[in-house]
Amino acid sequence: MSDTDKSIRLSKRMAELGLCSRREADEFIERGWVKVDGVVVDVLGSRVRPDQRIDLVKSAETELAERVTILLHKPVGYVCGPAEPGERPAWQLVKQETRFSGDRSDIHYLKKHHNGLAPAGWLDVDASGLLVLTQDGRVSRKLISSAGDYEQEFLVDLAAPLPDDALARLNGRPKLDGEVVSSIKVSRQSDFQLRIVVRENRNRLIRQLCDWAGIKVTSVRRIRVGRIALADLPQGQWRYLRADERF
Repeated sequence: MSDTDKSIRLSKRMAELGLCSRREADEFIERGWVKVDGVVVDVLGSRVRPDQRIDLVKSAETELAERVTILLHKPVGYVCGPAEPGERPAWQLVKQETRFSGDRSDIHYLKKHHNGLAPAGWLDVDASGLLVLTQDGRVSRKLISSAGDYEQEFLVDLAAPLPDDALARLNGRPKLDGEVVSSIKVSRQSDFQLRIVVRENRNRLIRQLCDWAGIKVTSVRRIRVGRIALADLPQGQWRYLRADERF
């Protein structure tokens, strides 16, 4: 096999190495902020071998450091992604007056923190809880492309006492749309509340699981993504992800 056959797109390799997202990689390449084996590469579509060294110049590292991630306690009724007419997008809740007074990030709120801010993962319109919004492609890649590596924890309130066999069914490799839901852990908090931990992030997963098990749900709240917990963040308020926090 030739070296050409072994090569891959520079932007893809940068994302694989965790330097940035592929979108950010293309941006940095165009701006001349990427070096391969010490030489600046500024042509989109350039290819590299896996053994070549890739570095970001200081300007790129500074820009990445300035990109923020926001933790929002989303209320029911707000959509996490692009809004259709009549819908309320969750990002509109991010403003100075709704910033959590307990935010210990020391980050000064700037209007530019709204630029390119996008949800890193899904949270249903009829669910509340922790929503991650980020400008950082590395965070998006972790929580979307590698969602199976991160636990998501939900509290589910029930309309009626938990059926006798429901807990065993949910912990017994449930199947939705012909596919087994992997890595699910369900425990009883009370007769009217469940704790569900999954390693998937898809539309209406928690309600679909409960429907499958014959459970009527009144509310779903996400309280943790990876190692980041909702904790005491009030509903409708937000804070910055601190430099010492990791998902």
